[in-house]
This record gives sequence, structure tokens and C-alpha cells, in this order.
Amino acid sequence: MDVLIQLVLNGILLGSMYAIISVGLTLIFGIVRVVNFAHGEFLMVGMYAAYLLAAKFGLHPYAAAVPIVILLFAIGAAVQRFLIQPLLGAEEHIQIFATVGLSTALVNLALLVFGADLYSIPPSAAQGTVMVAGFSLVKGQLVMFVCALALVAGLHLFMQSTALGRAIRATAQNRTAALLMGVKVDQIYVIAFGIGAACVGLASALVMPLYPVTPTIGTYFVLTAFVVVVLGGMRSMYGAFFGAMIIGLVDSLSGYYIAPDLKEVVYFAIFLAILIFKPTGLFGLGRGTE
Repeated sequence: MDVLIQLVLNGILLGSMYAIISVGLTLIFGIVRVVNFAHGEFLMVGMYAAYLLAAKFGLHPYAAAVPIVILLFAIGAAVQRFLIQPLLGAEEHIQIFATVGLSTALVNLALLVFGADLYSIPPSAAQGTVMVAGFSLVKGQLVMFVCALALVAGLHLFMQSTALGRAIRATAQNRTAALLMGVKVDQIYVIAFGIGAACVGLASALVMPLYPVTPTIGTYFVLTAFVVVVLGGMRSMYGAFFGAMIIGLVDSLSGYYIAPDLKEVVYFAIFLAILIFKPTGLFGLGRGTE
């Protein structure tokens, strides 16, 4: 029983990392209606930024979170304005090709600048463990869990309580009606894409103390994020959070009880089952995002 509880706690903490990444992906799809295949590469860019700030200026990634979030917001807004916006009237596969092309370009740019070597920051307290009620928890994962809760709560308040948040929700629900009500939809798309990228910027600052960065690190995380987003319902921010918790638990339990090498097989099997039997996801919404 102690082992099972430890695995459940580990799974929840692991799920919080997937949640922060997946919430940003959900916002982009739910509002802009674009599947961003470069989302993992945004994470990679943020992790390299965290590494450089640590190596050149001695900043811990947690302290560097604010400039990294601002940087990723700017990158996301620029991508939406200059790459996605001109293609919004095009076929959906054209938009997909654009984000896949951006993903490939970012990976190759990172290979050109940094090479294929692993880069990590010096060991810090985030890699240590703390005992809670007799169970060992990684400090960095605890920080991610708290940040995931704060992020979802903060986005909820922002969407519900501010004029900009209500404009974003209106745009997500019905673009034409939002235009008729005077909402500047193109600007909303830029802001929404920027917020989605900023979420993954926060994730990169929190992940960097625990994982080394390589040009291809985003691939693993974004594949898992897609599973989470589909499981949660594509357009539901809360669905992405709870879907991430489920995938974290599946990852932890299957890695122990089945085999570490087969845990990805388990949750990708869940991914296929959801697509076949409930394509709207466990928390799926008809339209809009919440």
C-alpha cells in the first residue's frame, strides 16, 4: 500500500508538469483553432533560454521564469501575427504544415547553435527530495504542482473577471458574433497565442532544473501533451488539467507494474481508445473553451 500511495503521489506531481504544457496547447487550439505542432519546440526554446540565463548570469530558472514567460509570449504573438494569421483563411492542412515547418526550423536552428549535446544547469535544491507523511517527493515537482494549480486558477479568474478574458471567450465561442459585438478578433488571436506560448515558457523554467535540454526534447513532451489535450477534450482548460493528472498516474503506475519501457505504449493506447470511442474527450465541450 505504501508503494501504491508513493506511485500515486509521483503520478500526480508528474501530471502537473504535463498540465502546464497542455493548458497552453489547449488555449491555442480552443481559441485560434490551430493545432500548434511547434509547441514542444517553444518548450525547447524556453529551456535553452533558462540554461543561458543560468550559465551567463547565474540566475536559477525559477528566478528567470518571468523574462522567459515574456520572451515566449512575444515569440507566440509574433508567430500568430506573421505566420498563422495570413493562413487563417487557408485549408487546415496548410496551417498544420506551417507549424510543422516552424517546428523543424526551430529544431535545426538549435542544432546549428548548440549542437546535439545535452545541456543542464548545476544541481540545485529543486532536484532534492522532501519527506511528507513518510513519502518522498521531489521538490521541483512540488513546485510544478503548486504552479499548475495557480496557473489554472489564474487563467480562470482572468477569463471570467476581465474584459479581455470575456472577449477571448466570446471569440472562442463564435468568431462572427464576436466581430459583430466589436471585438478585434485578430488581436485576440495574437494575444491568445501569446498566452498559450507563455504557459509553455513557465513550464520550461520549471522543467529545466530536472531535465537536460537538447534540440529534440520538445518532441517527447509535446506528444504526451497531445494525448492529454485529446483526453481532456481539446478545448477544455480544466479537461487538460485533469487529463494531465490521469496521464501522470498512468505513467507512474504502468512504469512500475508493467515495465518502464512500455508506459508510453499504455497511454498512447488510451489515446487511440479515446479517439475511437469518445473523440470529444472525457471533458469535451461542444464549442468554445473554458
